[in-house]
Amino acid sequence: MKPFLTLKIPNFRNYLLGAFLSEIGNQMQVVAVAWQVYEMTRNPVSLGLIGVANFLPIILFSLIGGLVVDKVDRRNLLILVQGLQAILALSLFGLTMFHLINPLMIYVILFLISTSQSFSIPARQSVVPHLVPKKLFMNAVSLNTLQYQSAIMIGPAIAGFLIAGVGVQAIYLVNALSFIFFIMAIFSIKVPLQSHDREAVEFSLGSIMEGIRFVVKTPILLTTMVLDFLVTFFGTATILMPVFAQDVLQVGPKGLGLLYSAPAIGGVLAGLFISLMHHKIKHQGKAIIASIILYGLATIGFGFSKIFPLSILFLVLVGFGDMFSTIIRNTIRQLITPDYLRGRMASVMRIFFQGGPQLGDMEAGFLAKVIGGPVSVVVGGVGTVIITVLIIWKNKSLRNYTLDKD
Repeated sequence: MKPFLTLKIPNFRNYLLGAFLSEIGNQMQVVAVAWQVYEMTRNPVSLGLIGVANFLPIILFSLIGGLVVDKVDRRNLLILVQGLQAILALSLFGLTMFHLINPLMIYVILFLISTSQSFSIPARQSVVPHLVPKKLFMNAVSLNTLQYQSAIMIGPAIAGFLIAGVGVQAIYLVNALSFIFFIMAIFSIKVPLQSHDREAVEFSLGSIMEGIRFVVKTPILLTTMVLDFLVTFFGTATILMPVFAQDVLQVGPKGLGLLYSAPAIGGVLAGLFISLMHHKIKHQGKAIIASIILYGLATIGFGFSKIFPLSILFLVLVGFGDMFSTIIRNTIRQLITPDYLRGRMASVMRIFFQGGPQLGDMEAGFLAKVIGGPVSVVVGGVGTVIITVLIIWKNKSLRNYTLDKD
């Protein structure tokens, strides 16, 4: 199987390019916000509060966002939400440029960005199945993950140099402009982005519950979502990167950019591997388990490391394990979810796959204040491995799961 076969499909190729360029700006902003907050406060708890600001909208608005995605025109929704996110990035630029910014303002803007993502993330995930034929879908998922990880690899590295050179305000401006590329890509797509009757979807609690019931009644979805939530809650160390860059490894903003980029290198390698070898991955359940255990062990290694190149290596392994599991789980979810439920399904998934890391950021920030950043990361990695072992011990169906069963 050719690894880039789906790039011959113009609609998917345009979508991928627009998403990639926009995501570079977004990942630059993630680094800029964390650096700016830590520079203002020098307190890891303030970094944990970034996780709180990002997490609250996930709980409050994700289920509503998924229902909206299934009800309204997905193309118009995506264009509207990208425009709103561009305005919020411009707000960060202006407030920083004129020295009006403070941590509370940043938290409020992050809350609004996360709220908008409650609509844009399920919309994006619901669009991809309409751009490629079903037989090429795992290839499309791996390439979509590849572009995302490439953006995470490139964006933070650029951000580190820009912070050192011209300051964080330039990053916010670049991110605001980057949304133009994704909006242009959405305009260029020539196929319908929904195949179900939108009028049949009602704005009601029952419609929201329909997505939840689908997850509960589909064991592989429920198990992998719970596993994802727990391991990312314990294992995530991203929010503590400024602590490691400044206080542990002492590598400054350029080193910070590389620390943020390193997991994405592993993610890119995972995406390339699956795009080349996806037809040979027959035991998806075992692949998910192995990749998550790798993620936990590499997190432990990173927590212990005091050597910058070794820390980078461990983070590459963290990214490989994380993305290998993510690609397979996303493929399973998309293939077994009917189109009329895709938005709601993606919103339920967001509560698990983003709620875990955001709560984990909060936990890591507060724990680092008490026991220090490195010990906090090691404890999280150990927790990840223990949770994974307990779940696979109790759940044989995950160990034995293959896509052929569905």
